[in-house]
Amino acid sequence: MNSYIHKSENRGHIKAGWLDTKHSFSFGSWQDPRYMGVSALRVINEDIIAANQGFGRHGHDNMEILTYVLSGRLSHQDSMGNIEHIPAGEWQLMSAGTGVQHSEMNATDQPVHLLQIWLYPNVRNAEPTYQQVKLDPRDQPNQWHHIVSPTQDTPLFIRQDAVISAAYLHEGKTLALAPQKALNYLHVIEGKVRVNDSVVQTGDAIVFEGNAEIIADTDAHLLWFDLPAQA
Repeated sequence: MNSYIHKSENRGHIKAGWLDTKHSFSFGSWQDPRYMGVSALRVINEDIIAANQGFGRHGHDNMEILTYVLSGRLSHQDSMGNIEHIPAGEWQLMSAGTGVQHSEMNATDQPVHLLQIWLYPNVRNAEPTYQQVKLDPRDQPNQWHHIVSPTQDTPLFIRQDAVISAAYLHEGKTLALAPQKALNYLHVIEGKVRVNDSVVQTGDAIVFEGNAEIIADTDAHLLWFDLPAQA
């Protein structure tokens, strides 16, 4: 597969009342057959939730759902009995398995900015689980922080042969990307970088195979998915 860039302006953008959201892949009322996911990665939604608003109780099954809070604080309740707060710099992974009901609310007076990420599981109808960890790559910049993997050597465990890592790269710094799987999906949360001479900036993503060197043209917040060849 040749590399290609998924430009930010090609994301779906919906602003409706309390929710301002951008969809990297087809989701809800925004559908584009060109963007249906990559390998096991199905959803990257960048959400800004207004103060004292949020997603009421609703259900999911057979999906690995990762939430990364960029600013603000999200409040979570679910049918497994979890009642949690997720502040900026923390990650939540909910493995929906046979089925989970949950709500995600902003119970504060400030907006919440987050990424919601879905991956297909490689095991269906498993027991639902909940995990949460604090790991802000801005605290230790210029290196990869492996957040999620199918083994127990990362903070969060996923039911899929995928590794998810984050980094905060200072301007002028370089970072190697050496995948263990088949396919890379690098999403730029914020900033501007060069990846094998391709320019990728805020909201963009690049899909490619093999190793790469990342050079930061500005300070940059990065999310790297090391994915299997197919879901």
